[in-house]
Amino acid sequence: MKVLVIGSGGREHAIAYYIHKSPLRPKVYIARGNPGMTFGTQLDIDETDIYGLASFARKESIDLTIVGPERPLSLGLVNVFRKLDLPIFGPTKEAAQIESSKDFAKDLMKKYQIPTADYQTAATMAEAKLILKTRSYPTVLKYNGLAAGKGVLIAESEKEAYGFLEEVFLQKKFGSGKLIIEDFLIGPEFSLMAFVNGPKVYPLAVAQDHKRAYDNDRGPNTGGMGAYSPVPFISEKDIKYAVRKIMAPTAAALCQEGRKFTGVLYGGLMKTDLGIKVIEFNARFGDPEAEVVLPRMQNDLLKAIIDVMIGKDIKFRWHREIVMGIVMASNGYPGAYQCGFTIGNIPENDVFHMGTALSDNETVNSGGRVLIVLGRGPTYVQAQKEAYKKAAQIKGPLFYRSDIGNQAVNKEIKQRRKEK
Repeated sequence: MKVLVIGSGGREHAIAYYIHKSPLRPKVYIARGNPGMTFGTQLDIDETDIYGLASFARKESIDLTIVGPERPLSLGLVNVFRKLDLPIFGPTKEAAQIESSKDFAKDLMKKYQIPTADYQTAATMAEAKLILKTRSYPTVLKYNGLAAGKGVLIAESEKEAYGFLEEVFLQKKFGSGKLIIEDFLIGPEFSLMAFVNGPKVYPLAVAQDHKRAYDNDRGPNTGGMGAYSPVPFISEKDIKYAVRKIMAPTAAALCQEGRKFTGVLYGGLMKTDLGIKVIEFNARFGDPEAEVVLPRMQNDLLKAIIDVMIGKDIKFRWHREIVMGIVMASNGYPGAYQCGFTIGNIPENDVFHMGTALSDNETVNSGGRVLIVLGRGPTYVQAQKEAYKKAAQIKGPLFYRSDIGNQAVNKEIKQRRKEK
């Protein structure tokens, strides 16, 4: 069996690795891949070269293509593959709008009464300023399109909000697009991903991501600075509620709108005092959530994907161990940073490459987020300790947060003291 994985980051590294480990023994191709993906055949085809990818898949008789990143989904890669009868796991361009257009996602949730924060949409800077005059602070500003997790600001003041308006409408920092202005919600965030085929939804284990660049949730938003799974303050009851009230209704709503979704639907959720609400939807595996959830999966990932695609019901099983991932980023990220620095002493196991390249047979940084280092253990304390021990060994001009998983660790420590 031949499988093509599209993408080059940590998420795609994790997907391709566990596809490679399948008992079905597939031959794995990766476009383009990264230096850590030594187990697969890497292709010199860009993830946005839709027709180049389709041509390769047809020429090599690829049995299944799995799409990792959001950009090729938003460009209609799945649409092209389906027209050519090439099997592919991922949503069409129309279904992927649940991520690529926040305005579409919010309108869909409003229409189908899926719980989310109240919002207004501004198409111009003048409209945005008028809306902000009616808002209390903090308030949340979101660029409508794709922005690699960076197009969001929790504004603490009108001055801060106006600065973001200039970035969106005058500097066009993220491209041309609208702005969503929504209520600020309070509560713990968690990520719930699910395999979806039309109205059928199969939830994965939950994870928690850390979006802010620096310790204590300070600094600008990033693509994610670390994650862990499971999440101790999200109960099985919470998960069932989220599936019943959010994930399943969203999948059904997309079908109703003629945008049947097949692939991974990601719910960025918050447990508020008024119930669980949607912060955002993505149309693919989360990154870095995939890197901590997939290691806990007992199922054969490849077979699970195939089963979902052919309409066969599945039930996921999970290892009890805790997995914690620390993202190591280039100095300066998510702002300006330099590439090409040597990254040394990278552990062989439980490390996924997020932004690396080879130069003179040395691994160098090629992106903002460079590596994600995993720690595993029966407790949050042990998993965190193992992850930071590995991170400390790696050499290079990188930084990382020192508090990934602290909320879970502190909860665990308090519980132990009570039991004593």
